[in-house]
Amino acid sequence: MMKWIFGGMIVLSVVYAFATGSTAEVSNAALKECQNAVQFLLVLLGSMCLWGGFLKIAERSGLTAIIAKVLSPFTRLLFPNLKKGSKALTAISMNITANLLGLGNAATPLGIAAMQALKEEEPGPHSNTASHSMILFVLLNTASIQLLPTTIATLRLQNGSAVPLDILPAVLITSFLSLLVALLSAFFCRQLLKGRKHFSREV
Repeated sequence: MMKWIFGGMIVLSVVYAFATGSTAEVSNAALKECQNAVQFLLVLLGSMCLWGGFLKIAERSGLTAIIAKVLSPFTRLLFPNLKKGSKALTAISMNITANLLGLGNAATPLGIAAMQALKEEEPGPHSNTASHSMILFVLLNTASIQLLPTTIATLRLQNGSAVPLDILPAVLITSFLSLLVALLSAFFCRQLLKGRKHFSREV
């Protein structure tokens, strides 16, 4: 879907440039933004390499097991159907840790691993249907609490911010509220679905 949107934007830009006689400005903007894109990539690459390496060291040193144990009361409360010490819970704990550090891109491989483990340990009623735990994990991963918004801080520093982490209180409040709404929505939707199934059986 996104390729069609971006493709349409490019076509409209070219058509507008020819219609208004501003092809030079459009060409210059395209070249300039290509350079900005590469610079932007290099800025984020350094941060991702640093924290991605940290997470890899944590995995090999056994720190991931400690983190999973610390987060186990929270993860066991949200995912009571998963066995203690399961591969899925460990992956979920590491994904939560990466999100707490604000490493959205670094958390993606961990999120994929967690979804694969959830599919193996708790498959849905059909092969193409997500289980409640999988849905809950997607909500948890999307509306995550960020104690340290690393990526945003890097971008703010790159754009001249004197105090790149001064947005931390706003980030914490919005992250907590979005997570709370997501969890409550998942809970009420599940209860509503259970009620409908129970009603259908009685009828």
